[in-house]
Amino acid sequence: MANDDQFKKVISHAKEYGYVFQSSEIYDGLSAVYDYAQNGAELKKNIRDYWWKAMVQMHDNIVGIDASIFMHPTTWKASGHVDAFNDPLIDNKDSKKRYRADVLVEDYCAKIEAKIDKEVAKAEKRFGDAFNKEEFVSTNPRVLRYTEDIETTLKRLGKSLSNEDLTDVKALIEELEIADPMTGSRNWTDVKQFNLMFGTKLGASAEHAMDLYLRPETAQGIFVNFSNVQKSGRMKIPFGIAQTGKAFRNEIVARQFIFRMREFEQMEMQFFIKPGTQMEWFEYWKEHRMKWHLSLGLGKENYRFHAHEKLAHYADAATDIEFKFPFGFKELEGIHSRTDFDLKQHEKHSGKKLQYFDHEENASYTPYVLETSIGLDRMFLAIFSNALEDETLEDGSTRTVLKLPAVLAPVKAAILPLVKKDGLPEIAKQIFEDLKWDFNVDYDEKDAVGRRYRRQDANGTPFCITVDHDTLEDNTVTIRHRDSMEQQRVKIEDLTGIIKKEVDVKHWLKKMA
Repeated sequence: MANDDQFKKVISHAKEYGYVFQSSEIYDGLSAVYDYAQNGAELKKNIRDYWWKAMVQMHDNIVGIDASIFMHPTTWKASGHVDAFNDPLIDNKDSKKRYRADVLVEDYCAKIEAKIDKEVAKAEKRFGDAFNKEEFVSTNPRVLRYTEDIETTLKRLGKSLSNEDLTDVKALIEELEIADPMTGSRNWTDVKQFNLMFGTKLGASAEHAMDLYLRPETAQGIFVNFSNVQKSGRMKIPFGIAQTGKAFRNEIVARQFIFRMREFEQMEMQFFIKPGTQMEWFEYWKEHRMKWHLSLGLGKENYRFHAHEKLAHYADAATDIEFKFPFGFKELEGIHSRTDFDLKQHEKHSGKKLQYFDHEENASYTPYVLETSIGLDRMFLAIFSNALEDETLEDGSTRTVLKLPAVLAPVKAAILPLVKKDGLPEIAKQIFEDLKWDFNVDYDEKDAVGRRYRRQDANGTPFCITVDHDTLEDNTVTIRHRDSMEQQRVKIEDLTGIIKKEVDVKHWLKKMA
């Protein structure tokens, strides 16, 4: 299936099975704003909990907070967002469409990457089991030329953006002959910067209201609370502060479903460290965060690191963990060495001391910060799009199955009476009542049992439990596994243990060890 078709299927499936709806759809919707439906809310919560347990509960030197969305406006002056939180935008004069200039260039490079993938696929087919991908991509002249084109282009883009040379960004777009994706026109305006923050007001009356911003990121709520958390928690360096929460950006070119939205949720951790140790911790958190991703079993080949060519004004090192979405490799999580920029800036603008007294060193210093920041909505899309499959079975029939990691699945098990009579619904409902104390479960008695299996497969439910006439005799039920479709006969009293073994967070996070 073509990538565009697969992505359309992902969006359609998300709506049909109650995962994601267009916001305010009855009023024709609101662009780049989405609502998480009944199953989507559960999946999103489960992803958030999985991250929180791995980041906070499993580390004795990391704690969590929940900072306010509204912050004093000087916060954003200190952080640099008022002056420097911009996207480079370019308009096409013919189509009147607006694009992010850097994304146009990145998409151009993604097309070259697709050519590399095509060369690899052809060679793999030609050489079969003898094919060595690593050797091929490092020696094939055409692949090497493509790779050099990508590196040269991205390096120039990064340098131009770092130097705020927007004229060269436009020149690069023109030299690469990048056209409007909608119309093919190459008639571009100059590149301009656009600030992404949403403005609002706080006050009982318009004339006395204070100008505020909806927070564009969650990190600053951690930095301004550094001293409060450190002192109240008696935290010793190195230690981290984590939080999850909503952020808001006035994305002019929001696109790709929930990948880039105007209202989104972040899962961030700021790790405070001794100056001079940042590269050691940078490598540690790169490895640790990748292990977290791989614990979910989405496929090692779907992840890669991408070092930043252009560093943010606060960083001395930065890399992204990219995931292979249906529309190509894109940023999923950022890992940044933020130096001491944030604490020093807030100290300067607030006049309050934001330092740490190190008893071992007998000296005070401003800690450096190592940041891990992942978009919850992007993680949702990565998991959902990776899990959706159209599977051809041995008998030639097909099924649509959502192979969500069992630990994250919204519904862990569906209880199905074989027929709606003979006392079977009563037993099934009793099983439902017992299991719901430990798991989110579903009761389904409509349609033939085969059709119910398919419905639960498409919904991502890891287990179906069928109550039949034999249950009346021996107190056993059939439990069916979503991915393998294997069926087992088990005792009713063993159901909790069987399900827990597959969905328990401990079982999954231990893969990180």
